Amino acid sequence: MQTSANFFFKKKILIYGLGLSGISSLNFLKKNNSVKFYDDIKKFNSKSLSKFFIKKDKINSYKFDLIILSPGINLEKCGLQTYLKKNKKKIYTDLDIFYSYFNKNKIIAVTGTNGKSTTVQLLSDILNLSKKDARAVGNIGRSILNEKKISKNTIFVVETSSYQIEYSKIFKPNLALLLNISPDHLDRHNTFKNYLRSKLKLFCNQTEKDFAFFNKNNLFIKKEIRNLKINSSRVHVDGKLKNSQRKLITNNYLKTLNNEENLSFIFAVCKKLKIKEKFIFKAINLFKGLKFRQEIIYQSKKLTIINDSKSTSFSSSKNLLKSLNRVHWILGGLPKKGDKFIFEKNRKQKIKAYIFGSFKKFYINNLKNKIAFETFNNVKFAFKKSISEIKKLNVKKHQTILFSPCSASFDEFKNFEERGKYFNFLVKKEKIRI
Repeated sequence: MQTSANFFFKKKILIYGLGLSGISSLNFLKKNNSVKFYDDIKKFNSKSLSKFFIKKDKINSYKFDLIILSPGINLEKCGLQTYLKKNKKKIYTDLDIFYSYFNKNKIIAVTGTNGKSTTVQLLSDILNLSKKDARAVGNIGRSILNEKKISKNTIFVVETSSYQIEYSKIFKPNLALLLNISPDHLDRHNTFKNYLRSKLKLFCNQTEKDFAFFNKNNLFIKKEIRNLKINSSRVHVDGKLKNSQRKLITNNYLKTLNNEENLSFIFAVCKKLKIKEKFIFKAINLFKGLKFRQEIIYQSKKLTIINDSKSTSFSSSKNLLKSLNRVHWILGGLPKKGDKFIFEKNRKQKIKAYIFGSFKKFYINNLKNKIAFETFNNVKFAFKKSISEIKKLNVKKHQTILFSPCSASFDEFKNFEERGKYFNFLVKKEKIRI
């Protein structure tokens, strides 16, 4: 396994895809390498980038040593499909670049279907409270190659997606966490088994000095781990908190089933790192949550409105729904391939769904005979109806409006952030007085 910084030194390197990871890779590598980039979208605004751009018909003749591939690019559906398949051994990622330069630093990598960003941020907060230099980076939205003032004691807490792990070859974390797994990104991985294996690649790259954390009660994970060669020490997490731990958590934001499972991983990691519990509880109880992830944007004695725009599948909304009652659930958008709504509603629960968008049929098929629903053309009309329904009830008991779309946003919005901002705008515009 190549781990030296010389691996990315004085090489001819093609960067394919000019998103966040692509631009950071270009800026990091351009000083000591001959770097070119290509993007399927030919238009780019920056004049300073133009000198690095290479035309598609020149790529073969340039004879690149290495290819840095942005995680969002699908090998099966991209402009350089043929070229990439011929040069698959040359493909690396920004995680590999990072690891070749900073492999002496402690690295904690977090993956899973749901809860990655919250877990990464909380772990980073806890470590920083305990007077360590911790950086929350990766798929959380901060490129790992943009970090400055790195010392030998800097700890990296890295959110890693299945796409990043799939393309990476040398990245190896000291501690790797697989929080949970449910069918997702099947349009890219084709099967659930492929998706799971892309996640487990984090464990496969580890050595006997490293630690692999996973939920011992997840049968899918346990079965697949038995079939793989994993040399690292296995840390079995049961996904639950002790009663003594629950009593000390006062932050309602983290008292959902999803977050309890993620917190069980945080306690397990902190135990391994010998972090005092006083720092863990302090960080947990101070944690405000991340934007558009179960974010409370309005709260009164009679009504709570939650913006969970980050929800892109049924599994990401299911446990949150189970934690609530009298819910007006707004959902819709571009559904994920193979996604299914498996949900047993408590008899005491009252949930009504407001389905919006052009893929209503998919959501109707999943919710019928399980939850009452209405359909709407867009988010705006769905939200307005939920407000009017609550006003009709004269709100004697507390109600919750949950915007948790269970979908990708690309049918109407650029990303989940844009979708979340739009929902916040609707709430603000409504001038709610409930």
